[in-house]
Amino acid sequence: MRCDLHQPLAARALTLELGRRRVIDGVSLALRRGEWTAIVGPNGAGKSTLLSLLAGLRAPDAGSVHLDGRDIRAWSARERAQRLAWLSQQGEADGDIGARDVVRLGRLPHHGLFGSCGADDEAAVDGAMAETECTVFANRRLSELSGGERQRVLLARALAVQAPVLLFDEPTTHLDAPHQHALVRGLVTRARSGVAVAAVLHDLTLALAADRLVVLAGGRLQADGPPSDARVRDTLMQVFGHAFSVERLGGAGRERWAALPAL
Repeated sequence: MRCDLHQPLAARALTLELGRRRVIDGVSLALRRGEWTAIVGPNGAGKSTLLSLLAGLRAPDAGSVHLDGRDIRAWSARERAQRLAWLSQQGEADGDIGARDVVRLGRLPHHGLFGSCGADDEAAVDGAMAETECTVFANRRLSELSGGERQRVLLARALAVQAPVLLFDEPTTHLDAPHQHALVRGLVTRARSGVAVAAVLHDLTLALAADRLVVLAGGRLQADGPPSDARVRDTLMQVFGHAFSVERLGGAGRERWAALPAL
């Protein structure tokens, strides 16, 4: 598949083997400005592995990743962290640190290890915490928070970077329905402002609200396109063994789709 290396983040022919298994097999794609992409597929498809390759956290056996047109390995760790914000599925952070201090870590790439948060940094922290509705427990420690509250703090940390590329692995983990809705709304808002957004999602109905679906199975790219593309929807159902159907939702405005279990 053709890959535009001049997009904010682009991968060409990525391949990775773990043990004797090829977990990513020749995947090429580009994340575009102004678009949010949902990466979906069955368990073991390689979704999280692909995201870690795109983030530069793991080196491929073959292929390349380009950030702003340059090989991602050519950027320093700090430069890369300014341009690309990442949230892992596990969401690493020390449980004894205060919530606001966790979010402040998102500004570290901008002021450096020995710098201090300035007014712009604090404003970015305030905005990210307000967006994820965690300002009310800003002074509590992570160990005192519920799973959903902790996830909102980690999301705020990633958003506080204000990076032009966002990579999220299962960002809706532990979130209730209102906060899932708020998260998706925030992703859409950022995409419309020119940010390139990609998120691995297990909730297929949420994924179908994305501008674009990247469907993986067996480490290979099976489909890539908007949910309105019948071929993309058919491939999505196929890789999940037709355990659900994808139905169009009625109503005025933007076309929407939902995954309904095949009972």
